[in-house]
Amino acid sequence: AAGSSSSSSVCCVPKWAGQNAVSKSRAEVRSRSSLCCSVSHCASLGAFAVQMVLIPAGVFTMGTQEPQIQQDGEGPARRVHLGSFYMDQYEVSNLDFESFVNSTGYITEAEKFGDSFVFEGMLSEAVKADIHQAVAAAPWWLPVKGASWRHPEGPDSSISSRMDHPVLHVSWNDALAFCRWAGKRLPTEAEWEYSCRGGLENRLFPWGNKLQPKGQHYANIWQGEFPTNNTAEDGYKGTAPVSAFPPNGYGLYNMVGNAWEWTSDWWAVHHSPQDFHNPQGPSSGTDRVKKGGSYMCHKSYCYRYRCAARSQNTPDSSASNLGFRCAASTAPGPR
Repeated sequence: AAGSSSSSSVCCVPKWAGQNAVSKSRAEVRSRSSLCCSVSHCASLGAFAVQMVLIPAGVFTMGTQEPQIQQDGEGPARRVHLGSFYMDQYEVSNLDFESFVNSTGYITEAEKFGDSFVFEGMLSEAVKADIHQAVAAAPWWLPVKGASWRHPEGPDSSISSRMDHPVLHVSWNDALAFCRWAGKRLPTEAEWEYSCRGGLENRLFPWGNKLQPKGQHYANIWQGEFPTNNTAEDGYKGTAPVSAFPPNGYGLYNMVGNAWEWTSDWWAVHHSPQDFHNPQGPSSGTDRVKKGGSYMCHKSYCYRYRCAARSQNTPDSSASNLGFRCAASTAPGPR
């Protein structure tokens, strides 16, 4: 059964309510299982050979003085100092995640719990006919039995033709397990936003302030009227390949749109305006920060495909528009 969602982010990805039976089973399953292979085994695998980009040390303005979604804590703008680090050039793909699963036998939380949230517009009529409840605040989100990274739209779907698309239905815990196996980590929110901006200051998007410069699409987001009509003018009704659309100034692809991306930070909406050096976020919390928006984002209801935009979810939540990419503090080595 689906849990309740916070009104601030339910349009993006629903979260599981802590008091319901499903969430209880999620906590129990997690306590009985390891999130990753042992530390020694992870280290022996070496860094995963996905292309990474060196992001130079620097200072940038994080957040904005003109927040579009007040309750998300997009402001105030503050100066942040970061050391150099590495960032995956692409979102983690289905092919990447399959390599991880084949190597470790890892089972995602969605697979353990038996269901995950899927946007109803992507579901077959047969799957929808078997679902009798939705998320109250966002009825386009349906809990689908058997939905997982291998079956993004439920048991009758497959990723066989989408191996170069971002892996979906991965929780924060799943993403962390992959990163550890790969000899990497999740980026902090500050690292993610700095990478997203691609060297530009105070711009809405990774490429500037115009959504479609000279009529060109730079991201996979919703066109048309949400949630009933996606005209797919950017070429994709759902996710796009991780290498689709032009890269930003740092050579990174799909930093906004396509799939939401987990970060390592706990969620908070109040930030000090003072300078920060390599901020790690709050020391504790209940939700983790996700950035970038997804193919479901539209300015009319979820204007979160901006560099400064942010949202949150519980670490065990998963959905058909939620993925991740990895970061690393030092140069990745051979596999």
